[in-house]
Amino acid sequence: MPDAALRLQSLVEQLVGAPLPVRVRAWDGSQAGPPGAPILVVRNRRAVRRLLWKPGELGLARGWVAGDLDIEGDLYACLDLMSGLVWERGDDARTLVQALRDPEFRAAARGLIALAGPPLPPAPPREEIRRPRRGLHTKRTDRRAISHHYDVGNDFYEIVLGPSMVYSCAYWPAPEADGATLEAAQRDKLELVSRKLALRPGQRLLDVGCGWGSMAIHAAREHGVRVVGITLSQEQAAYARKRVADQGLTDRIEIRVQDYRDVADGPYDAISSIGMAEHVGSERYLEYAEALFRLLKPGGRLLNHQIGRRPQRDESAYDIDEFIDAYVFPDGELAPIGTTVTLLERAGFEVRDVEAIREHYALTLRRWVANLEADWARAVRLTSPGRARVWRLYMAASAVAFERNRIGVNQVLAVRTPESGDSGMPLRSRTWN
Repeated sequence: MPDAALRLQSLVEQLVGAPLPVRVRAWDGSQAGPPGAPILVVRNRRAVRRLLWKPGELGLARGWVAGDLDIEGDLYACLDLMSGLVWERGDDARTLVQALRDPEFRAAARGLIALAGPPLPPAPPREEIRRPRRGLHTKRTDRRAISHHYDVGNDFYEIVLGPSMVYSCAYWPAPEADGATLEAAQRDKLELVSRKLALRPGQRLLDVGCGWGSMAIHAAREHGVRVVGITLSQEQAAYARKRVADQGLTDRIEIRVQDYRDVADGPYDAISSIGMAEHVGSERYLEYAEALFRLLKPGGRLLNHQIGRRPQRDESAYDIDEFIDAYVFPDGELAPIGTTVTLLERAGFEVRDVEAIREHYALTLRRWVANLEADWARAVRLTSPGRARVWRLYMAASAVAFERNRIGVNQVLAVRTPESGDSGMPLRSRTWN
């Protein structure tokens, strides 16, 4: 009688010291686990070998990307249930050493090795990026990381993002508002940024990490400003320039392939940085903040829209997420909002407003996942099965993380306040319900 699923369940529960919250279906057709729970499909023994050679998140991710693992049922519910075993446990070397001294643990590990078959480690999926961990966030390594993430193909991003082509969280109306579209919510986000920056006709705006040009086009068309948008992605720049030309805005918008460290034509009246600062890295963040401060005129405003993580008791123990680093954002780093505010202030800015909008990102990500799933076959043709699976897992897992307050996203409005102390800000900048 096929029993691989039951053996897997029993062995894994012995190893992790907790019950599996999901149902397992193995390659021999057997099933085990809580009835009615989402099903983790283990298609072959290779998936088990991946976990043995790389326990935890990266082993699971490799199995998912390669198609050795799948999920049936509610994807979000399964990821939420699994997070307690994977993302929230962490890797404690002392705990592992103690576990290896336990005869039952060692017996379970031997049983899993026997179930996995030949002991050779499977090769990582080709979608996994590999690079040295030295010299992070040089101009060259940043260009490579940005290319890995954004030069997937503009047609693919059109499927995921929809007509707005905005790759950052939208700004949604109240939950009870029916019929809210992703495009309208993204337009509202761009308008929110424009209002916070108090954009007026004739001003110069620098859009750092301009993506496919949506913020630049909105600011020029709706507020009459002149915009310089910079990106490190050749594909993004080409797409953005075509959109600018189609809108008849080439006299007001310039799109450059340029590093923020190389911009030297300030001063600007305002700077927007929307979903870009996550790529900067902790070693370079003060340099980033100081560069933007120098590029602003006195009284100019910066709107920094950035994903943040919860602070740790020991910040030196922070590790970059293995799956995200290997498959999605190479060298990307998240910082607590307090760290971000501190570094902006050290650079000379006066921070005037911080708005947390993490629930908005969860809603946005669920729409992106729905877009991808609705046009799955085409997305696979445009990239690869593995790449499409990377994006489905990354966006769904991120939605759960935002919903559970494991990560957040914040808009920080800062001013290069002149020596006179006149910030130019209204006495009441927000209305609370």
